[in-house]
Amino acid sequence: MTDLKPLLKLLNISFNDEKLLNQALVHRSSLNEYKNPYSISNERLEFLGDAVLELWTSQTLYKKFPDFNEGQMTNLRSLIVRTQNLASIALDLKIGDYIYLSKGEETHGGRLNISILADTLEAIIGAIYLDGGQNAVDTFLSQILHKSIDELSNKNQYKDPKSIFQELSQSKQGITPNYQIIEQTGPDHDKKFTSGAYIGDKLIAKGEGNSKQKAEEQAAINATESLKNLL
Repeated sequence: MTDLKPLLKLLNISFNDEKLLNQALVHRSSLNEYKNPYSISNERLEFLGDAVLELWTSQTLYKKFPDFNEGQMTNLRSLIVRTQNLASIALDLKIGDYIYLSKGEETHGGRLNISILADTLEAIIGAIYLDGGQNAVDTFLSQILHKSIDELSNKNQYKDPKSIFQELSQSKQGITPNYQIIEQTGPDHDKKFTSGAYIGDKLIAKGEGNSKQKAEEQAAINATESLKNLL
């Protein structure tokens, strides 16, 4: 098994049951290659961690910004928990170095894949919650997210990528954009979606993700950049 002491130091946390942290690092691709006690991937922990993260972020923003309305808090929360932000944090914590990946996934850049990094961070959050409860999660998330919350709130831009693209499209083209799933691949338990961001019938950009929401979000980010370059 991988020595996780360096990772624990980077995370600045301790585990009562270190097996939970190991489980959080098991990417589905590794299941047929690693002879370890973990016969399932980290997806269940990711599911739990996603819910824990959203609740913690909602409570934190509610308390920290008493003057924000529902829309402002919703959009700021979307920016904080979006894939790109979580992946950036995971990179800073060097989580990618410790993920159990198949050789093929690793060869194709899996340790730097933003979706894998973000999903693994969510799985670690789920593991921390199971191991140490709400107090442990509060401490950990306060450590890793306070910078993002301060920076994003100070930008006075409390909008998610789709809202940003919509405003740009409406102001420059007078049209509300729409999204269509262009392609979906993989088995039901490991779907990959490709979404197109359209203005009218014109495809502006594509985005990929392991859910329709993430694919649309990435398409909106790419479309915003494309539209800015065209104008």
